[in-house]
Amino acid sequence: MTDAFNTTDSFSTASGTHRFASLKKLEAALGASVARLPVSIRVVLESVLRNCDGVKVTEAHVKQLAGWKPNAERTEEIPFTVARVILQDFTGVPLLADLAAMRSAAQKAGRDPKKIEPLVPVDMVVDHSIQVDAYGNQGALDLNMKIEFERNRERYQFLKWGMQAFDTFKVVPPGVGIVHQVNMEYLARGVMEKDGVAYPDTLVGTDSHTTMINGLGIVAWGVGGIEAEAAMLGQPVYFLTPDVVGVNLKGHAKPGVTATDVVLTITEMLRRAKVVGKFVEFFGEGAAAMSVTDRATIANMAPEYGATMGFFPVDEATCQYFAATGRSQAQVDTIRAYYQAQNLFGIPKAGDIDYSQVLELDLATVEPSVAGPKRPQDRIELKVLKSAFAGLMDKAVADGGYGKAGELGQRHALPAASHEVMDIAGGGSQDEAAPVPASEEEMLDSHPSPDHVAASPSTVFGNGKGSLGHGDVVIAAITSCTNTSNPGVMLAAGLLAKKAAAAGLKPPAHVKTSLGPGSRAVTEYLKKAGLMDALEQVGFSVVGYGCTTCIGNSGPLKPEIEKTIADKDLVVASVLSGNRNFEARVHQAVKANFLMSPPLVVAFALAGRVDIDFEKEALGTGKDGKPVYLKDLWPSNEDIAAVMNTATDAAAYRKIYADVGADNPLWDAVPAPAGAVYQWDTSSTYIQEPPFFAGSKAASASIKGARALAIFGDSVTTDHISPAGGIKPTSPAGLYLTEHRVAKADFNSYGARRGNHEVMMRGTFANVRIKNLMIPGSEGGITLKGGAQQPIYDAAMAYQAEGMPLMIFAGEEYGTGSSRDWAAKGTNLLGVKAVVAKSFERIHRANLAGMGVLPCQFKDGVDAATLKLDGSETFDLEGIEHGITPQQDVTLVIHRADGRTERVAVKLRIDTPIEVEYYNKGGILPFVLEQLLG
Repeated sequence: MTDAFNTTDSFSTASGTHRFASLKKLEAALGASVARLPVSIRVVLESVLRNCDGVKVTEAHVKQLAGWKPNAERTEEIPFTVARVILQDFTGVPLLADLAAMRSAAQKAGRDPKKIEPLVPVDMVVDHSIQVDAYGNQGALDLNMKIEFERNRERYQFLKWGMQAFDTFKVVPPGVGIVHQVNMEYLARGVMEKDGVAYPDTLVGTDSHTTMINGLGIVAWGVGGIEAEAAMLGQPVYFLTPDVVGVNLKGHAKPGVTATDVVLTITEMLRRAKVVGKFVEFFGEGAAAMSVTDRATIANMAPEYGATMGFFPVDEATCQYFAATGRSQAQVDTIRAYYQAQNLFGIPKAGDIDYSQVLELDLATVEPSVAGPKRPQDRIELKVLKSAFAGLMDKAVADGGYGKAGELGQRHALPAASHEVMDIAGGGSQDEAAPVPASEEEMLDSHPSPDHVAASPSTVFGNGKGSLGHGDVVIAAITSCTNTSNPGVMLAAGLLAKKAAAAGLKPPAHVKTSLGPGSRAVTEYLKKAGLMDALEQVGFSVVGYGCTTCIGNSGPLKPEIEKTIADKDLVVASVLSGNRNFEARVHQAVKANFLMSPPLVVAFALAGRVDIDFEKEALGTGKDGKPVYLKDLWPSNEDIAAVMNTATDAAAYRKIYADVGADNPLWDAVPAPAGAVYQWDTSSTYIQEPPFFAGSKAASASIKGARALAIFGDSVTTDHISPAGGIKPTSPAGLYLTEHRVAKADFNSYGARRGNHEVMMRGTFANVRIKNLMIPGSEGGITLKGGAQQPIYDAAMAYQAEGMPLMIFAGEEYGTGSSRDWAAKGTNLLGVKAVVAKSFERIHRANLAGMGVLPCQFKDGVDAATLKLDGSETFDLEGIEHGITPQQDVTLVIHRADGRTERVAVKLRIDTPIEVEYYNKGGILPFVLEQLLG
């Protein structure tokens, strides 16, 4: 630790004396009012102070952040050195491939490859590869894991190489849990210590929902793999000094209102308040009274309300959570003592902190809710869902509806059960944000349908035997870190299931039910509470320990259901306890997707439809012949409290996490290649040496004569830009795999093949739902070149051969959704030099800058539509010829096909000085390699 401001202090616990960088002493040294800064800002300030070396982090940086003002203009960047990095497997595999490529580059340059080594602890949790193929019985977990290992063997071999090659790279193998929940229950330290110096546990992660750990008072957020890689290799994470929005939580939620209802209400409220790119910090009596797991539920959905973080400071409840999940008494004592010594302990009261803006929510006003059918911020009160869904059915497609006026209530007979089954050997696993419909023929495979895959709790279809209609639930999934981390809602689901099972209720057979616990701790406490059997009786058997349906790994529907949906163009629904429900994410055939609490997932599964008014209509008929209503099944707060102690058994957590790699014969059977430098297999279709370190990557001095590769509208997500689900055989990626003798059944998914840039660049802009406005009315990754329609990849390669630079044009919120680095890497590899949009999502903008692609923002009132761009134009970007500065204005010169020229000012969204350096080196990856090799 450097000590430029003479701030070293110490505190003592039973385990000894610990030194630390004191914010109290900094306040005295600078005469600044540090104590009134938001708690989250003070945690970042501690990192800046402790890492002040006069080079990457200067005394000026410390003074700037210590002098944070609530409403100042934000022009200064903060160099934030994090304590650790966390990865999930879909984003982690390409990051490991980049590290391996750096070692190869070092070796080729005659340098020591071991110089390439993560400088902070890195943990990867393999949680994104499990898919719901089998369901509805006790054998589902075992079969799904066997299929997972068969599909992903080559990727897992590569991960095992990484474990032995790098000293600081650790892997939590498949079958343990969801990355964010494992982070909460096991990886999080609260306070870390190095060379006798104690400091806060902070991190960045390659998953948007890294923010869940904010519920434990840990400063963390999601970044792209590109930024995470730099953080691993000793670079600070640079970001503009943020506004901090304080949210005063008052009161208590009413009986029957869950943490999920609260977070959906907060998500809607904060989206409206436009907190994008800001820190959100919760305070007040309602926050102080809230359980840590409820806080984590709210923190988890920060990406959905748009904030960088959703932060709850450390208090006694935090310490008790660490103790209840098996941390040692010494560790808990150190956490408490450290935060008390720093004057950072406790949830602030109203008036304690100076915030940029203060919002309030009285928790007593929250109503039971769901969100959907396309976005997590679109909250609908449960009591009006039936009428809201009917309204969407009647509304025209152009107005955001389904254009099915008068059709609700119609039912369609299902064909006889087919002997075909969705491909279980290779098919449609999807990822951190997966979209991607494949055509019907790709979904079907000619294998006999094994009973264990088609398993379902019932053989009689609800709402009329063997029929399906609009609004029917075809997927009901208790899934996702948001809620599986929360024992309150998980136990509530079990209690509801117990009453339903006692009444003899089961879901209709068209409902695919699944339970994807966030960790094995969940299964343990459900068993101890006597609720696991009941969940299984109503179809919610454990299908895997991973993200499953929330990331699109919902697996196949029965072919006869899929066929009826397609033939009749049905608007069927999924209900899930997840955090994301973007179009085609959950399943390509399911158009309406609703987020909700786990007990509501069970309730809608039993009802079999979303067009139901639970206050007036029964879920079903009990074995006594009487109607059963939701109020008959809903557990009271007292019911939940009576079993809550099962979830706070520290010994159970210690046993589960004693050795996360133990008792996993599938993982043990994966061979582990050895050596410091990876031996690339040029014939592999999963892992290829990425091209980011080959040759000179310096940025071009100008962009002239560029063509539009695509023109997009608003809300183009990273799902659209870089899909993660199934690969169509007729797509460029499908043709590539076929050329490399990969059978269609073994295509796996884009997400699983992220270690192969050849697949990923062909998959860029390949989502079947993406709409290129150059071809009005079209869907899918196509564009115009020379007046002819062709795949975007093919056109991009042809333009590259001609030496033609490319641009992308887009509307609002370009790149929203998951923090997917391939959305920027693929854009770069296609030859796109600039993306001009009305606004950008935070992580994707940074990723574009980090990959040497210029993000540019239209001025207010101007966009591709007002400029009447149609793709026939060529473009110059003036103002970058002599170097760039952060957020400067540049000129987009439009050369029309009729010879006219138009000049439009746009803002360059290279936001910080370090991003200028990255751009000048051709991107962050060449920059970091040069730094490491000196």
